[in-house]
Amino acid sequence: MPDAHLRVFRGSPDEEGRFDEFDVPVEEGMVVLDALHWIQGHEAPDLAVRWNCKAAKCGSCGAEVDGRPRLTCKTRLSDFDLERPITVEPMRAFPLVRDLVTDVSWNYEVNKTIQPFTPPADVPQEDWRWHQEDIERVQEYRKCIECFLCQDVCHVLRDHETERPFMGPRFLVRSAGLEMHPIDVADRREYLRESGGIGYCNITKCCTDVCPEHIRITDNAIIPLKERVADAYYDPLQWVWRKLRGGGSGSGSRVELPVLQGSAPPSDPTPPSDQGPD
Repeated sequence: MPDAHLRVFRGSPDEEGRFDEFDVPVEEGMVVLDALHWIQGHEAPDLAVRWNCKAAKCGSCGAEVDGRPRLTCKTRLSDFDLERPITVEPMRAFPLVRDLVTDVSWNYEVNKTIQPFTPPADVPQEDWRWHQEDIERVQEYRKCIECFLCQDVCHVLRDHETERPFMGPRFLVRSAGLEMHPIDVADRREYLRESGGIGYCNITKCCTDVCPEHIRITDNAIIPLKERVADAYYDPLQWVWRKLRGGGSGSGSRVELPVLQGSAPPSDPTPPSDQGPD
């Protein structure tokens, strides 16, 4: 096999970023993370890379490979044209720490603002019953490994200046898993509309495209939540009912989401190639 030519971003918030180039010997079955480890072991021991399980289940090793958010432990070098350079850079939606490592802590702060699972207070746990279709529907949302690739690719988080923060597709998935849980009794529609900024999403499906767990984020989480919010706020009968009750549509009050501060450095001036796996 020919060597792989990698262009890897190097830098930190305190220094100007650059792309260093490395020729990596390729063996059968190698993934991008293997190539980064080879670079650490042979040419750049100080290269900062986040990883853990190397089994595509921890979500730690996310980066942008040829302009597309991917898990580096799941992206095979053999899927690329090795006659062309492969560019590896950090997830651009988040603040840079160093090299390929970004600060994703904003996501954990957003997660804290979501009302947790709320079962009925008057029903003992031993009486909870599920239908199989409910189990299967909720299980899809539980597959998320929090790699935040969907957050990184989301153009609202990445490119747009919004009036208020947007929670992003990962937390719309979590909200859907709670809202559609057959035992949960909380109403998060007001939170989704006011604090979560669900209206900012224009369902481009880019988040679905990059999900390594193949969660149908747009079709099975975002669109159903949008329908619930639209029904609560824009259906005339619901509007009249809210006026008669003298309140909002749900029990959730307005919560201020943290602001996503800064981002990784500007994209590579070389346009990303269209090679590699989808």
